[in-house]
Amino acid sequence: MKHSSAGPIYAYEPWTVTEHTLDTEQNLRDETIFAVANGYIGMRANFEEGYYGPLGTSLRGTYINGFYESAPIVYGEETYGSAHERETMLNVADAQVIRIWLEDEPVHMFQGTLFGYWRQLDMRKGTVTRTIQWRSLEGREVEITFERMASLDDPHLLLFRCTVKPMNFDGKIRFESEIDGNVVNQSSSGDPRSGSSFSGPVLTTLEMRENKTYMGIAQRTRVTGFHVTCAAEHKFSGGEYELETDSSSGRVEKRFTVSAQAGEQFTLEKYVVYHASEEPNIGDLWKEGIRQLDEAWERGYESYAIVQEGILDEFWMSADIAIEGDEALQQGLRFSAYHMFQSVGRDGRTNMAAKGLTGEGYEGHYFWDTEMYVLPFFLYTEPEIARKLLDYRHYILPEAREWAAKLNFKGALFPWRTISGKETSAYFPAGTAQIHINADIAHAIKIYNEAVDDPDYKYGDGLEILIETSRFFADYGSFIPGRGFCINGVTGPDEYTALVNNNAYTNVMVQDLFEYTVKLMEEMKDMHEGRCEELCDRLQVSDAEIGSWRKMAEEMFIYRDQGMIGQDDTFLHKAPWNFADTPKDKYPLLLHYHPMDIYRHQVLKQADLVLAFHVHPERFTRAEKARAYLYYEGLTTHDSSLSACVHSMVASELGYLDQAYEFFMETARLDLDDTHGNVKDGIHAAAMAGSRLAILNGFAGMKQDEDKLSFRPVIPDQWERYAFSLKWKGRRLHINISADSTTYRVLEGDPVKIEHFGVEAELEEELTLPNRVLGGVLFDLDGVITDTAELHYQAWKELADELNIPFDREYNEKLKGVDRMASLKLILQNGDREFSQDELVKLADQKNERYKKLLETLTPDALLPGVRKLLKALRRDGILVALASASRNAPTVLDRLGVTDLFDYVADAGAVALQKPDAEIFLNAAEGLGVHPLRCIGIEDAEAGVLAIHRAGMPAIGIGTEETLPDADHHVATPADLTPALLREWMEEFPKRELKG
Repeated sequence: MKHSSAGPIYAYEPWTVTEHTLDTEQNLRDETIFAVANGYIGMRANFEEGYYGPLGTSLRGTYINGFYESAPIVYGEETYGSAHERETMLNVADAQVIRIWLEDEPVHMFQGTLFGYWRQLDMRKGTVTRTIQWRSLEGREVEITFERMASLDDPHLLLFRCTVKPMNFDGKIRFESEIDGNVVNQSSSGDPRSGSSFSGPVLTTLEMRENKTYMGIAQRTRVTGFHVTCAAEHKFSGGEYELETDSSSGRVEKRFTVSAQAGEQFTLEKYVVYHASEEPNIGDLWKEGIRQLDEAWERGYESYAIVQEGILDEFWMSADIAIEGDEALQQGLRFSAYHMFQSVGRDGRTNMAAKGLTGEGYEGHYFWDTEMYVLPFFLYTEPEIARKLLDYRHYILPEAREWAAKLNFKGALFPWRTISGKETSAYFPAGTAQIHINADIAHAIKIYNEAVDDPDYKYGDGLEILIETSRFFADYGSFIPGRGFCINGVTGPDEYTALVNNNAYTNVMVQDLFEYTVKLMEEMKDMHEGRCEELCDRLQVSDAEIGSWRKMAEEMFIYRDQGMIGQDDTFLHKAPWNFADTPKDKYPLLLHYHPMDIYRHQVLKQADLVLAFHVHPERFTRAEKARAYLYYEGLTTHDSSLSACVHSMVASELGYLDQAYEFFMETARLDLDDTHGNVKDGIHAAAMAGSRLAILNGFAGMKQDEDKLSFRPVIPDQWERYAFSLKWKGRRLHINISADSTTYRVLEGDPVKIEHFGVEAELEEELTLPNRVLGGVLFDLDGVITDTAELHYQAWKELADELNIPFDREYNEKLKGVDRMASLKLILQNGDREFSQDELVKLADQKNERYKKLLETLTPDALLPGVRKLLKALRRDGILVALASASRNAPTVLDRLGVTDLFDYVADAGAVALQKPDAEIFLNAAEGLGVHPLRCIGIEDAEAGVLAIHRAGMPAIGIGTEETLPDADHHVATPADLTPALLREWMEEFPKRELKG
């Protein structure tokens, strides 16, 4: 597990992020953190007056969502169907520039004396403010405050306000406001996650304009032929000014000069608009820009600031998550939500770049991150934005159809990375081969349909995408005799494992896609027959085709081996990566090891199968999830920022709260703490979205279907309370969770059906329900209910003597908590003879027959002291009781002891894939009781059993001492020491230990 960096970079503040010193070494990071954006335009937090620090410690950047340049991808050896062109989001004209001169001395922080510095992002106001106090080489002192925002009201508008106050001098002060079109993109440093390989200017200047305080520049990309205009208007206050204009190749500047006296204050407001178009309509772009600038000049900075705060107030009503008891987390959650809101495209033609609009990492491309992380964030906060993200996929559906046809497949294949809709991934094993993106988009459509009443989309654009993606997978996969429907030659979410057969995540997602598409087609036929016929005619969908999708879903192949789900057909048969001898400075592995080395090992970059557990938990047993989570987590480097939040959510579901919290904290403060060391390239948008998902879907356990929301709330020890709001089906709900209870409230809309720990309830206005209550007690048999160890010993002893194998009571201790076959193998280790599998089964059966005969001597007197009293007390208190024993003779033992009627359920030891310390027997017992595992407690006398209970996500009570059972949460000498009241008290505590894999 990767751990977060130590100590905060920025002070913990509930609604702001503040820095008090200028750090040139970390300036690139700070330029990302304090960036402003609005979904259309984004601007890095560059200094208006200019940056004169060390080379390579600043990247001046302004970006328009979806505005890009193309260039050929150069291959040494090009394969058929390779992507031909790359696309790079462009750095457009720089309009941030506001230089200040005191007489003939320029103000900048790298000469003279900086004796005051402060910069703050205010997430309620949507502004960034920076104040400097500076002394020139000639002793002039000045205080300057720079304010900026990207208007959330007008997506084309950026606003700046610069206030200058001379502190100890009288004289000339000059404001120089500039638009500089001579911009370039960051060149890639060899890290595939960072910038582009454009090494020079890409934009050609077509025209520059200026009139009084107005100025502008028009430019065009060289290859795509896109056009962009940037124009600015100014308002000056505080005194009379002299105005000059200066322009040269690709830049235009306005100079405002005033005569100042100490203590006076002068303010320049600068309004900037950007307009981009794929068409050569510069005249329209100029005209619209002038209209917006005229409005901005009339309204002024403060008017937009008021509207900005109002828009954010509305956003926070649904997006805020309040945490009591963790100020670091509180800041991190709000920072993530804020950047999500300001970075996402809202027009149905653009999307969410992996780095938002804050940097050039991943070249501004859109990935599957949108559907699996970003869209779920907005689905419950701003569902209108979620719809626009889906509209983007339908907008590029023609390109997806063309791409599938290019690769000789039916239907549509969406690009792995793109801006325009065309595939731009040059390395197909970790790009185009990730065809799961089709199913990811389908999943996003499904959860949108469940959360929003939007039948036009559901049976229109959404269903069209489902049909075309189903067609693709139907053509791509194959029926393999003895296996079923297989999808071979793919890469799953884990990019350290490429080009495999039957990636489990992909297959499960495709299975759900097939089922859901068939379901909607049948619904539409029943409810909108005419519309269904029109759709089927237009897309040429037949009943036979729909039937084939149903069959493919029914026969979808998932690789399983001895109770373990394989990430793919071969993963479990590879050698594990040598983590012990991998230096820390060799992570991420992709930057230090060749793919041939990585691909041949068991090692993961990020959650893969574990992600399937989060997306489709209902398709796996809880035992499968617990078993595989522990196995795969130990093999995961979490080199991807997408990984930690997924592991947090699944760990929460399984009751592994320590791990859930640790992963969550890495996600929630990933950028503020710069955990991955690359915030300089831009935010990690998907991880930011994941921090909210880890609260709602992880700790609160929220799931949805078409008619209800389900919750399974847990709370980390570090918190006193957490609360959040969400939108769902036209309602706004508020959920307040403490250790003891959860309060659900309907803030807007109609009553709604909810489910709390598996129990349904109707939420009309407000409802408070208990959380961690004791619903079930799960007992082991030997050493807990009775002590049949002597009978087992006698049976094993007789068998060992017959085989002339030494066996005594001391060696018998090794068999404690071990199933029959494993016990036999331990005994046979002391002999010198090999046995076939058939012979082993025969010997195990012989031992069992001896043991069953000895059981006939068992009487109710063999019940351990206090057991009958405890069982009766639990029944009186309405607490259900189950037996979770590895012994297949357990029902016989209970019957001989006369306590069968005091057990509500006896787990079948023969029905489990693996014995203790695997969790399955305890999870099956909880399921048999109909009690959520997180409302159960287990009682054991063997260390393997204690570990099994913890793997089931339950507290473990040990019959023994701390020496004999060091991992148990509590210890008693005998069951007689236990009471329902004591068990309830201990139930409130979760296991606080690192789980053993």
